[in-house]
Amino acid sequence: MAGLNELLRKGDIAANHRPWPRARVTAEIWQEAIAALAGGQWQLLGLWGEPDRVHMALRDESDETIAVVSLDCPARRYPSVGLHHPPALRLERAARDLFGIEPVGLPDPRGWLDHGNWDVRHPLATAPDPAPIDKAYTFLPIEGDGLHQIPVGPVHAGIIEPGHFRFTANGETVVRLEQRLGYVHKGIEGLMAGATLEAAGKLAARTSGDSTVAYGLGFARAVEAALGADVPPRAASLRALMAELERIANHLGDFGAICNDASFALIHAHCAVLREKVLRAAQTAFGHRLMRDCIVPGGVTADPGSEGVAAIRTLLADIKALFPALVELYDNTASLQDRTVTTGTVKPHLARQYAPGGYIGRASGRAFDVRRNLAYAPYDKLGFEVPVLDAGDVNARVWIRIREIEQSLALIAQLLDGLPQGPLRIDLPQASGPCEGMSLVEGFRGDILIWLRLDAGNRVARCHLRDPSWFQWPLLEAAIEDNIVADFPLCNKSFNCSYSGHDL
Repeated sequence: MAGLNELLRKGDIAANHRPWPRARVTAEIWQEAIAALAGGQWQLLGLWGEPDRVHMALRDESDETIAVVSLDCPARRYPSVGLHHPPALRLERAARDLFGIEPVGLPDPRGWLDHGNWDVRHPLATAPDPAPIDKAYTFLPIEGDGLHQIPVGPVHAGIIEPGHFRFTANGETVVRLEQRLGYVHKGIEGLMAGATLEAAGKLAARTSGDSTVAYGLGFARAVEAALGADVPPRAASLRALMAELERIANHLGDFGAICNDASFALIHAHCAVLREKVLRAAQTAFGHRLMRDCIVPGGVTADPGSEGVAAIRTLLADIKALFPALVELYDNTASLQDRTVTTGTVKPHLARQYAPGGYIGRASGRAFDVRRNLAYAPYDKLGFEVPVLDAGDVNARVWIRIREIEQSLALIAQLLDGLPQGPLRIDLPQASGPCEGMSLVEGFRGDILIWLRLDAGNRVARCHLRDPSWFQWPLLEAAIEDNIVADFPLCNKSFNCSYSGHDL
């Protein structure tokens, strides 16, 4: 199979698409791309639509080539990618719900984001259909003797986002899990159209509240790529500082919550205290506990100053003093290991096919981290390791989080020691005509992709945001098979996929 660069040469390369190329292709070339995905040569980074075309972001792992291929759909139809490459299925269903472009051959014809509560069908199409879809939704049928179904959600016992889980079980053993999401669809992609950079940046930062820094960074980098702008070195370092604080806070929360779901509340309590310390240090340094809206196109809006730097250094000392004892407690508690080891295993072939980011991929042998593989400033000048395990179970996902916390602590120390002086942001140039940008950044869940098109005057014409959860939620369905129903909360928390980031 030819490489991605060779395929691009067969298409029509679009002007003003940065930093990676975008090529308009024919249906035949689109099919070649599908074949490469199905054969495992390339990785699907994202798939999204517009009223008259469909886009697909691809990665050639052999040489780290990244590109977008676009297929015009004058008849609002295109060859389905999901027919041959299952990771595209939900992305295609979502694009069809929003734009009305039909993936020909799509194995699952049901809607995804549209639950029949919208006033129109295909709201982002050039001419939306005034007839809403039928609210009825058919789950997969029970097949086999002695099987029963257990519906869970969309409203749950805790204060969490809604999602429906339909279990088919044989006694206590899960035979199949089917998810239904989309309950918190917010219409972000529609709201982005025509928005100013300031308004669109705030929308991006609210895509998934636990990843507000990562989404703010991804959006800013996509805008800067489109406009050919580089932020000051101090701004790049402060962005990374915020990203690592966000990573530590979320990993601490997950570590504790996983232990709590295994009925070991002590670690949960101590992790909650440490997470609170992270949030308070962020408040002192950047003026907001979640550091929301602190990253903007062109730079950052907050500087930690001497007081903020001191607060972060104190935080590092506190975590380094207290965290190792929690890790040792986890490692030496047999009842915990009994619950987490060999539970909820992601099989290696599925990890290769779906290419999940973050701790889910790295716990299953996938050594991919945007900060290293596609390094952006300042990570290209920092030293760190990407922990990788291959067991693929809940325990492995816990250990990846532990090791990433340790790496983030070391990264923050490097950033503080080498924090450059200088301005916090630049004035962005004005686009003289349409221009496009794409970014990949490493959030705590994994790689986040943001693609956008700017009109003259720097207004957003179109923006697509792809959360890591799109390639992680389906793997949870597979991981819970042959486990008992009672282990689902543990498996689910070890994945900790985003409902909001997935539902847009």
